Amino acid sequence: MHPQPAHTPRRPAGPLRCGVGVSTAPQIEVALRDAADQAMGSLDALPAPKAPRGSPDLAVVFVSSSYGASIRPAMEGLSEMLQIPVVIGSTAEGVLAGEIEYESGPVAAVWLARLPGATILPCALEYSQTTDGGMFVGWPAELERDWPDNAAMLLLADPFSFPVDALIKRLEEDHPNVPIIGGMASGGSEPGSNTLVIGSRSYDSGAVGVVIGGGVRVRPVVSQGCRPIGRPLVITKADENVIVELGGRPALERLREVYAELDAADRQLVRSSLHVGRAASEYQDDCKQGSFLVRNVEGADPETGVIAVGDVVRIGQTIQFHVRDAASAHNDLLSLLSRDGASQAPAAGALVFTCNGRGTRLFDVAHHDAQCLRECLGDIPAAGFFAQGEIGPIGRHNCLHGFTASIALFEEA
Repeated sequence: MHPQPAHTPRRPAGPLRCGVGVSTAPQIEVALRDAADQAMGSLDALPAPKAPRGSPDLAVVFVSSSYGASIRPAMEGLSEMLQIPVVIGSTAEGVLAGEIEYESGPVAAVWLARLPGATILPCALEYSQTTDGGMFVGWPAELERDWPDNAAMLLLADPFSFPVDALIKRLEEDHPNVPIIGGMASGGSEPGSNTLVIGSRSYDSGAVGVVIGGGVRVRPVVSQGCRPIGRPLVITKADENVIVELGGRPALERLREVYAELDAADRQLVRSSLHVGRAASEYQDDCKQGSFLVRNVEGADPETGVIAVGDVVRIGQTIQFHVRDAASAHNDLLSLLSRDGASQAPAAGALVFTCNGRGTRLFDVAHHDAQCLRECLGDIPAAGFFAQGEIGPIGRHNCLHGFTASIALFEEA
């Protein structure tokens, strides 16, 4: 993959602004043009600042995989069409724009941002296996030195070829406390069937991303859509992904104790959608909803009393059983957005990476996540897609999730 040029907006550029456009035109070239015109129009329709506005600094584009073979040439022409310094995008099973979620059919969304004072460093990454182990190549030269202040990373990755967990681990070692927010490309069912774009280049593997720092803050909001049941318990015996004992007793015995105290509705959820939350920080005394990394329960053995989970666990970690349903997912997202909306300065825009298992597959109403965002944060320009895996931090640790809504809010630093 080829390194991409860095971009720092010229001064003066006015305040932080975002805009979004969407089109369901059956021809992808027409849809992209229409969506781009709408996004630019919404950007310019905002109250005019005293300082010159300048052109957008960043474009993020999501297109439905239903456009098929016409996607790649159209995506490769985006940079020339938009005339914007940094362009990234991905194919998607479904697309979100404004307060609408388009779960099927042809659709393209274009999200634009003016990011005054921000350092914007695009990259096209691939994982290379060497005799010394694996390494990630494609970082821009600027990131080989110090990363910008206030840095965050937006990441779009191919689920068949790019090891996001390994990248998260590497950045945790080299650049701790840098949030990574994004999603895995969706719509493709086999290797090579997804398309990622950065600038004028497209890829069917690897990852594309943007590191943003300086005068703009990208703040994550991550809703895993679960709620805890029972009480926190400490793992006292474990083997890889198997919890053997909790608090000195068989793990399944502890689960039965929790189950016995639940009402009929929650007992049904335990049977159909049981999860385990692992405390994101071992040094946190007060574990509460949102402070756990939630993983699937993959099975249990009644004879030995062990519980297998979708994560590696170890002695000393604190866990709590969780359940997920539409009501829990709604309340969790509403709580997080309402809390942040009340305590933070208004966001100028948002990028939303929501699981392809959400939408009407989870909720009884359409457009749930998009409309929840608008209800809590107002009419901010938002775009996103239904991902095959969502990336976002829990506590100070970046994670790859499922059934999650991971949101990047753009704010003045």
